[in-house]
Order: sequence, then C-alpha cells, then structure tokens
Amino acid sequence: QVQLVESGGGLVQAGGSLRLSCAASGRTFSTYTMGWFRQASGKEREFVAGVNWSGGNTKYADSVKGRFTISRDNAKNTVYLQMNSLEPEDTAVYYCAADPSFLVLTTRYAYWGQGTQVTVSS
Repeated sequence: QVQLVESGGGLVQAGGSLRLSCAASGRTFSTYTMGWFRQASGKEREFVAGVNWSGGNTKYADSVKGRFTISRDNAKNTVYLQMNSLEPEDTAVYYCAADPSFLVLTTRYAYWGQGTQVTVSS
C-alpha cells in the first residue's frame, strides 16, 4: 500500500511557475513508476507527466512538453512537478499517482493522492 500527499498548489499569474511535490509513504517508493495527472472543472482527468523508478525515463503530455519537468528523489520518497510558463489552461486539480510498473504509464495507476489545486490567472 502506498499513500500519496500532494502539496505546492496555489494561485499564480500566467507566465509564472509552481513546483508541486508528492510525498509517498512506504518502503517500495523507489521501485514505483510515478505520474502526475490533472482534472479541470467539467473535464476528464488527463495524464500530464510520468517518470520511471530510476528517474531515467520520462513521458509528457504534448500540452506541457518544454514547460513542465517531472523528477523524483528516492531518498526522500518524493516526486516533483516543476511547472514553468503557466497558462490559464493549466488550471486544474493536480493528482499524484503511483504504480508498481517498470514502464512509465499514462493511465491505470494503482494509487492516487487527493489532489492539489493549481489556478493560473490571466
């Protein structure tokens, strides 16, 4: 079992930056693939970024490529999402997810956090 707690959300102006953190419980964090998803009001949840267990393999949604960076610190059981050049369209609840897969998944993660709100004003 893995428990995930997101932090770092908030209100930022367009063009600004935020860094989200996701702290994970459990001794097996370093073996899990980790992901970030988001859900805007009235829309389905969508994949944002994912990273494999070592941090050596990442995937991004086309909409965030070049602006967002996912990373992880296995010593701290934490995964990060650095978000730069934020746009109003990035406004959503951001969720952290974990899965005991060797692959970087874009869907069907086993464990989910409660989410953190990111609001980008124009």
